Amino acid sequence: MSRFNPFLWRRPPVILRYGIAVLSVTVALILSSWAALHLQAAPVSLFLSAVMLAAWFGGVGPGLLAVVFSVFVFYYYILPPIGLGAKAADEIPRLLAFTTSTLVVGLLSAAQRSATESLRRTRDDLKGSVQELEMTNLALQAESGERKEAENDLRRSQAYLAEAQGLSHTGSFGWNASTNEIVWSEESFRIFKYDRTTQPTMERIVQRVHPEDAALVKQTIARASQDGKNFEHEYRLLMPDGSVKYVHVVAHSSRDESRNSEFVGAVMDVTAEKQAQEALRNSEQHWRDAFENNPTMYFMMDAAGTIMAVNPFGAEQLGYTVDELVGQPVLNIFYEPDREAVKRKVALCLEQLGRSMTWEFRKMRKDGSVVWVRETARGVLRSNDHVVLIACEDITEQKRAEEALRQAQADLAHVSRVTTMGELTASLAHEVNQPIAAAVTNANACSRWLAAHPPNLEEARAAAKRIVRDGTRAAEIISRIRLLFKKGAPVRELVDLNHVIREMVVLLRGEATRYSISVRTELAADLPQPTGDRVQLQQVMMNLFMNSIEAMKEVDEIRELAIKSQRTEDEQILVSVRDTGVGLPPEQADKVFDAFFSTKPQGTGMGLSISRSIVESHGGRLWAAENSQRGASFCFTLPTNTDSHE
Repeated sequence: MSRFNPFLWRRPPVILRYGIAVLSVTVALILSSWAALHLQAAPVSLFLSAVMLAAWFGGVGPGLLAVVFSVFVFYYYILPPIGLGAKAADEIPRLLAFTTSTLVVGLLSAAQRSATESLRRTRDDLKGSVQELEMTNLALQAESGERKEAENDLRRSQAYLAEAQGLSHTGSFGWNASTNEIVWSEESFRIFKYDRTTQPTMERIVQRVHPEDAALVKQTIARASQDGKNFEHEYRLLMPDGSVKYVHVVAHSSRDESRNSEFVGAVMDVTAEKQAQEALRNSEQHWRDAFENNPTMYFMMDAAGTIMAVNPFGAEQLGYTVDELVGQPVLNIFYEPDREAVKRKVALCLEQLGRSMTWEFRKMRKDGSVVWVRETARGVLRSNDHVVLIACEDITEQKRAEEALRQAQADLAHVSRVTTMGELTASLAHEVNQPIAAAVTNANACSRWLAAHPPNLEEARAAAKRIVRDGTRAAEIISRIRLLFKKGAPVRELVDLNHVIREMVVLLRGEATRYSISVRTELAADLPQPTGDRVQLQQVMMNLFMNSIEAMKEVDEIRELAIKSQRTEDEQILVSVRDTGVGLPPEQADKVFDAFFSTKPQGTGMGLSISRSIVESHGGRLWAAENSQRGASFCFTLPTNTDSHE
């Protein structure tokens, strides 16, 4: 408001104040002398206004100057003269009245201006005080809010601290060593099982200490009280109910203003930790006892294939001491031909952590002898490192027994083949006799063609070729018979099953003709070749064909033997032998593959059992089924890439 009210403006500088006084009186003189304004009759008001203006803006000094200047001007220019510079005597009262009024008006204006300025200053001071009070009030409110927030934070922190102490079973305490005054947190009361209203003292603490630890606790407290140094110790508490607690105490020392020792510390209930440590020690001891005394070979190796640990039994079985094996490459104790396979198996264990794997390999003893072991291994993560744990079982005797069993099975299979071939003597003689008789006939014909005049060389040459063909055929039949009689180790190679089937059909054709049995084959042209022993697969075919022929001997209806080979959807080879014989024995169909079970009066009961063993050793399966109308079917499958051992 003071910006637009000139009477409330602040005082100008001193020179300008006196200038305003002179200027205002001068303006009043000019206005009173200006005829157009008709103010000659009342000039006093103009000069009073000039004095008032000068006193208001200038104060007492400029106001008095304006009064003096106005009186001077009033005297010389307003009062009428009576002579040269003289004034009439009756004008003197008018001059005095003018002087008095201007002086009063000037003083009143100066006083009013002073009062106005004083009020303004008072107002400004009051406004400043009010602002300061408002700012102080705001500061007090902010401080009160901060204090309240700090109190809330403190209460929250105390609640968090109490909750954290309860969760961690850690109490806090303060101890003044000079006064023996002790302050406990709520958790400390819970640890010592004292009521919250109980005053904690050293006597009550010692009262809870286990008798066996009391002397050590008293000694620790006495030394801390004398030395005033940090201390840390662990002891047991014997609770009223007879239970035992383990506590760990840590205290930090400081000095108060009187240089007395004060301690601030924490007491932690470590009973659960102690129990866990004890259980872990017991468990470790149990496992160590089992590891060191178990009659099984145990090895632990790292990802690089280095032996990290081995139990005494494992080292002893290989003829070493534990110290001789630890730190050595694990491959050194494996039979050299098996080492690459061992590396692959170990790498697979490290790739598939947690998965147990089993394999059988050969190991080398220190003396150079070989021992067969069955190993069960698992890759695990131990202290951020990959390790492989291996348990080994010595299966050398088992392998020897399996080898002896295989040899016995091979011998039995050989006997079975010889027995079967004995039964086929007449048929085989007929088969061999045919090409020999044909060769004799062709030889006679060749002689006749040569004895003619002139000799017919072309016909003789053709007869000689037929003699060679018949001799080759007879030799092939004898070769197949000798191969079946031959006793030797199995030889794995790619086998053309269709060719084996055709060979057996030719070999048994005489037996089939003898009993009026028609043989029909349906062999797949794209049949893959499995890996196996040719002689053993020939024996399987011969056993199945002979069983079918035996089943159809006494049948009065059509006798037909159908042999089929094909590839299955899962890329296996399926061979089926179907007959129109008497079929499987009622309620005993599942026993035909049992050893020594036979439906033939003179049968040994080993043919089908041996055939199933041979097929399974090749990774396949052999089974029998009744035909829908008459007879039985025997089928077996073989994988096309089998790696199975007999």
